[in-house]
Amino acid sequence: MPLNKQELQNLRHLIGSHETASKKLEQYAQQCSDPEIKQMFQQSAQSARSTMQKLMTFIG
Repeated sequence: MPLNKQELQNLRHLIGSHETASKKLEQYAQQCSDPEIKQMFQQSAQSARSTMQKLMTFIG
């Protein structure tokens, strides 16, 4: 079933939010000196990227 205009707009907003979060988390990881916290930021960034990619599959 195709997405309506509002659903598509919401989906694009969610994708953009996950992309922004991923980039910010990567920046935080690069600035972090504590290895455990750095890894946490990197894993969170990867999770955001993964969710973003999954959401993109709904666009087609």
